[in-house]
Formats: sequence, structure tokens, C-alpha cells
Amino acid sequence: MARPSTIAAIVVTYRPESATLQALLDGLVPQVDRLWLVDNASANVESIRELASERGASLITNSANLGVAAALNQGIAAARAAGCDCVLLMDQDSLPADDMVIHLHEALQAGGERLAAVGPAHVDVRTGHAAPFVRIGFPFNHKLQPVPGEIVDCDFLITSGCLISLRAIDAIGDMDVGLFIDNVDLEWCFRAKTRGYRLAGVTDARMMHRIGDRLHWRPRGRAIVHGPSRLYTIMRNRVLLYRRRDTPWRWIAQDIPRALLKFLGFSLVVAPRRANLLAMCRGLRDGLAGREGPDPDVG
Repeated sequence: MARPSTIAAIVVTYRPESATLQALLDGLVPQVDRLWLVDNASANVESIRELASERGASLITNSANLGVAAALNQGIAAARAAGCDCVLLMDQDSLPADDMVIHLHEALQAGGERLAAVGPAHVDVRTGHAAPFVRIGFPFNHKLQPVPGEIVDCDFLITSGCLISLRAIDAIGDMDVGLFIDNVDLEWCFRAKTRGYRLAGVTDARMMHRIGDRLHWRPRGRAIVHGPSRLYTIMRNRVLLYRRRDTPWRWIAQDIPRALLKFLGFSLVVAPRRANLLAMCRGLRDGLAGREGPDPDVG
């Protein structure tokens, strides 16, 4: 009889709100076997340490902000060394439903060895709207709205809430530390698909999540808004992905016009316009030059 799988949750923290982090940890503890927090030099690290200790979680601390990818890799390495079978990747501001992990794990086990990862339906805490799962198409993506009971093959999964088998990570590789923060999940998913693995969204697994710094309302809907520093890494990393051999041409072809529209929108409409423009220009320049790592203009 095969032994039960061991699931480790990995939470990357950077200046988290204590109440939000506490709610996340309390939601995870009953659902996983091990829990690691990896902190990227938060000023309130002692508060994080106390929250982790009270819940039997392990804490890895970094003396500088190493970025999301490097921190995830640290947690993955710890889970691998502890003999875990799966890792659940979590952002600090997400909140899983109390049955999220069991739905994800059942789907991952049922999917066979070529199913590398599964993810939940992400519900925006500000709107109550569940984001669709996505299959990359041309000229437009195919957006699949979550329907109860379905497990949907898709082309990428958001980092937070993603349950990945360590066997798949060993075959596909760790997260790309050069990307630092944005599109880390997208790049890993592209590698997984290139190597013949599948990804799936599990509609019965639900998670409350927040994407972006704020919402900008417009006549035909809403747009997710990031600050200038994130606009830098988003622009730079999308250009870096254009250069990667694992990036599908369909995504590049339909992302270039999207990048142009966002460039114009954040430069002309969304405040702070000048700071947004300068940040995206720097990102474009550094992406073309192949520069990786954190935003050099952020101390």
C-alpha cells in the first residue's frame, strides 16, 4: 500500500500585514503536513517569527529581498529535504477555502504522472469575481470560467494556491530567480508544457486572492493597477520571456499588442503617469539588454 502524500505549504513574506498573514496561516495549518515561511527581509520579521512559532511552522529568513522566485526555491529545497511529495505555493495575502487543498490534492493524484500542477479558482477579495482559467490562443486567449465540479486543462497557473508535485519540479526545474517577482509562474508553466507536462485548474478549490495594488474602473470593466516599480519588472520580464525558447509564439504574438496598450494606458491615463512611463521605459530597455534581478532603482 502506497504511503499518503506529504504536502508542504510555502508562504513567501515581504512586509506582510500581521492580521492577513495570521488568517492565511490559520487557514493552512489544518490542511497541510508541513508549513514553511520564507521572509524577504521584512522589517516586522519578529512578528512573523511569532506567528510561525505559534503554529508550528518553520521560518527561513533572508537578510535582503531576494525576490519571490528565490524565496520559493528555498522553501522547495526545505520541503524536498524533509521528504515531502508536494508543495503548495502561497502569497502572503491569499486566503484558502477550508477544503481547498483536499480538492487540489485529489485532482493532482487522479491526473497521473504527467500532471505537474493544479491550481484553484481565484476569487478577487475586492469584487467577488472568480478569474477564469486560461488556454493560450491566437489572436485571443480562451478564458474558461470556473464551473462547479470541473477540472480544466489550462496553459498556466497563478503561483498562489498552486499545488505542484516535487517529482515534476525535479524534472522541470526550480523557479527562475532572474525574473525576481513577475511572470515567475508563467515562465515555469511554459517550461512544464514544453516538457510534455499538463496543468489543470480545479474549480471546486477556491481561494480568495488580491492581484495588483488597486483597481482602475473604466467604462467597459475594470483593470488591475500596479505601482511604477512593479510596472518596471512586468515590462522587463515580458520582454525577457519573448527571448526564451520555451515561450510559445502564440503568447508572444498576442502579448505584444497587450503590452503596447498597457504602455499607453499607464502612461496617459493611470496616475502617476510620468513615473509609470519612466519605469516601463527602463523595463523595456533592460529587457532588451537581458538584465535580470530586482529593479536597480529600488533600494
